[in-house]
Amino acid sequence: MERTAAVEMINITKRFGQVLANDHVNLEIRKGEILSLLGENGSGKTTLMNMLSGIYFPDEGEIRVNGQKVTISSPHDAFDCGIGMIHQHFKLVDVFTAAENVTLGTKDDKLDLKAVSSKIRDICDRYGFVIDPAKKVYDMSVSEKQTVEIIKVLYRGADILILDEPTAVLTPQETDRLFGVMRNMKKDGKSMIIITHKLHEVMDVSDRVAVLRKGRYIMDVATKDTNPAQLTEMMVGKAVTLNIERPKFENPVPRLEVKNLTALDPLGVKRLDGVSFTAYGGEILGIAGIAGSGQKELLEAIAGLQPVEPGGSILYYPGGGKTKELVGLTPMQIRRAGVGLAFVPEDRLGMGLVGEMGMTGNMLLRSYSKGRGIVADRKGPRLLAERVREELEVMTPSIDFPVRALSGGNVQKVLVGREIAQSPMVLMTAYAVRGLDINTSYAIYDLLNRQKMQGVAVVYVGEDLDVLLELSDRIVVLCGGQVSGVVDAAKTTKEEVGLLMTKFRKEG
Repeated sequence: MERTAAVEMINITKRFGQVLANDHVNLEIRKGEILSLLGENGSGKTTLMNMLSGIYFPDEGEIRVNGQKVTISSPHDAFDCGIGMIHQHFKLVDVFTAAENVTLGTKDDKLDLKAVSSKIRDICDRYGFVIDPAKKVYDMSVSEKQTVEIIKVLYRGADILILDEPTAVLTPQETDRLFGVMRNMKKDGKSMIIITHKLHEVMDVSDRVAVLRKGRYIMDVATKDTNPAQLTEMMVGKAVTLNIERPKFENPVPRLEVKNLTALDPLGVKRLDGVSFTAYGGEILGIAGIAGSGQKELLEAIAGLQPVEPGGSILYYPGGGKTKELVGLTPMQIRRAGVGLAFVPEDRLGMGLVGEMGMTGNMLLRSYSKGRGIVADRKGPRLLAERVREELEVMTPSIDFPVRALSGGNVQKVLVGREIAQSPMVLMTAYAVRGLDINTSYAIYDLLNRQKMQGVAVVYVGEDLDVLLELSDRIVVLCGGQVSGVVDAAKTTKEEVGLLMTKFRKEG
């Protein structure tokens, strides 16, 4: 059955200074369908949707809703047109309830929380949501917070919903529930645009896929008529192999042993609670967990950036039967002690790189900190910067161009390339491919495997369980700062890991 257009975006163009983010894009969203919007990092997906949701205003082109030309210059204009966007980073007030958050920004003259709660329950019953209107946001899980965000736009009467990376922080079980809700909304005539990098989810939930490349519309295709390999080729412009290798390293040896590690945040809340595991040279050890389960604190504790409670131990094994205790050492002391530890942090600028410096300056920081004297050697860092730029295809005007002005994906390439170039014995990465396009992501996976086959212990914190299962040898699952399980990646399932992430295990 041919569906009529809910939204038409015609010749949409948006510039930011010299950057052409969207170049005469034509896109149609049909009534009662789920459209996946695909493209590499920097292809213009979010910019395009930000114009539809009123955050940006197009420089050229027009938008039609239900056949009528509209002007959308603010989120309120978008809501008046029945359009709502659910952002990847939630916009909720923690100390408010679900009902109070839902009504924020509405034009209601008088707040009747009883009536609001009743309407929320009606929406839940209609589409399959589960949420308590009286529950405070600070008591909610990530999926419950996302539910509130979706109900917020439905409460305001949205018929067209934009979901930006909605599954990035969800377990497989929570993702399945979300997709069930989306299918119920589709049956009710709602139109949805989903931005995601996870191609298996695109194939699972969408009716049609539209592809952007370098700000331009490439094509759209019915999901049933395509496959992940074809979609990747459309996005990248060339064929990309979507297989992640898991080579076998013979005779792995311990490189890092974490024992009974406990850490508190500044408010005294436990972020790590008795964490123990061993990372072996010649393996990729995946770390899985829903957002905020202690992943960040764990890597920062090992790197000397997070204080830990007495009784915990982090032993580094350089070989030859020797050990080195890392607890109590600063990052500089760890480096000067000759510990072969490299760290790609979640916070790329600030903790990882100096934004005002170019690639050369950031490479120089790493080599200068090794204590090679008061005269800085700029030749080596410059050569390294050129090598990283070429091998990882860093898009920058020059190696001395400030890294803060690069896209998030290119910043990540600089950071990963610099740390791998240190020839570490332990390499820790936090969300190493976040914000990277598919082509570069697979290049990073290959780099990590090459490190593994050189005997490096690779600790990989990731959010895509499919990648974790394909890339890792073992996976440590964190839940609430504790280890809820350690599994063999080749012998487990996404569902089992998802259950461990929420501390529910299959019986038998």
